Amino acid sequence: MARLACFWLPAIVLFLAAPVSAHDAATRPNILVLLTDDQRFDMLGCAGNRIIQTPSMDSLAKNGIRFTNAFVTTSICPTSRASIFTGLQERTHGYSFGTKPLAERHVLQSYPALLKKAGYRVGFVGKFCVGVPKGMTQAMFDSFVPSPRAPHFRKQADGTAKHFLDIEADRAIAFLDTLEPGQPFCLSVSFNAPHAEDNDPRQFIWPKSCDGLYADAVFPVPKTMNDDFFKAQPRFLRESESRVRYHWRFDEPRKYQDMVRGYYRLITGIDQAIARIVAALKKRGLADNTIIIFLSDNGFFLGERGFADKWYIYEYSIRIPLIIFDPRAPGQRRGKTSDQLALNTDIAPTILELTGRKPAKMQGRSLAPLLRGENPPDWRTDFLYEHLFVRKNIPRSEGVRNERFTYVRWLDQKPPVEELYDHRADFEQTRNLVDNARFRAELESLRRRTDELRERYARDRESH
Repeated sequence: MARLACFWLPAIVLFLAAPVSAHDAATRPNILVLLTDDQRFDMLGCAGNRIIQTPSMDSLAKNGIRFTNAFVTTSICPTSRASIFTGLQERTHGYSFGTKPLAERHVLQSYPALLKKAGYRVGFVGKFCVGVPKGMTQAMFDSFVPSPRAPHFRKQADGTAKHFLDIEADRAIAFLDTLEPGQPFCLSVSFNAPHAEDNDPRQFIWPKSCDGLYADAVFPVPKTMNDDFFKAQPRFLRESESRVRYHWRFDEPRKYQDMVRGYYRLITGIDQAIARIVAALKKRGLADNTIIIFLSDNGFFLGERGFADKWYIYEYSIRIPLIIFDPRAPGQRRGKTSDQLALNTDIAPTILELTGRKPAKMQGRSLAPLLRGENPPDWRTDFLYEHLFVRKNIPRSEGVRNERFTYVRWLDQKPPVEELYDHRADFEQTRNLVDNARFRAELESLRRRTDELRERYARDRESH
């Protein structure tokens, strides 16, 4: 029985966990993974957002490396999180809502399981959202404290209500207090924010510490949030769940401002929780040897294209923030940005390399060379996007995004509907070039590339 809490193709490498000696235990870096839920790439001050207040996230970027071209290979919570844990694509690990649990072999090759086997104390706090076979969380974590998705405010034993962001920070700090002197740790803190509380009409419910924030802000309305653009899209997209949720949140001017304000307040609430956790690291003398990885599980539509939520290959849905701060890095490697294509599947191999592990079978690629300032000549220039979750009003899709073009085919349409965008010239992806003869060569190339990657990842499902 599953335990479920919602809570260029790189060369495949092989990591084998090796025991950690007493010396290694004292010198190997600790790992802190901070994962947000539905925070898109431009929702940080360091990314150029002049309204949002994210001093803790900005500090990580100022002292670390921010990846400006970071993406998810599937934009939905459970699948992206499974990919983060395992370094595998959806078509290989096979996990989403409504599927069988993540296979035991994938669980055992996840970064938490490998680090636990190698002698790290491994903890998890927050939204898990990955179904695994019964008892397998014990193979991944020494301490596993998942949280339910809702409500945002939770009743405490003393009768008071506490926001889940405060609870998750409390639990992360409590984990630090379980460490033995010199024991390396890996802690994954998975915030259930700024995800909306879908069943509450308020949707974005922030902690009290954020009351009053952004009260005078006016949030810009997206260029593509208009009737003319919306009506020009295919009917299956106009009638999709993204449009249903748009009406929950964004279909009136005042509602739009109120909802986006709540979304911003939740992100600032996350930032405050991060500040508490970082302060706890410093207080316990752990900060100088703890690598912090900050990212989100997918992007988010704030009305773009007349949509809410995520799921589709468009930039606002698949592009995420990603920052890696290594306190051991030399000064000249601090405060940098990298524009190389980085993926959520890269997180697991990166963690394993940074902790001195030898490779497990993963399709992602370690970002450690980029952290060192290297420029690998064979770095990826494209990736496969796939969204295979079966639900009537969330259309399935697959395609390839490369450095200039985004190609997608919608699998539930007969014959499949295709789109092609030059996202370099048309970031909002408003001009579908599928029928433009000037781009016939690019279209044919991306069709072939999609087939190639899809088939390769499907074969890998049998061999991994």
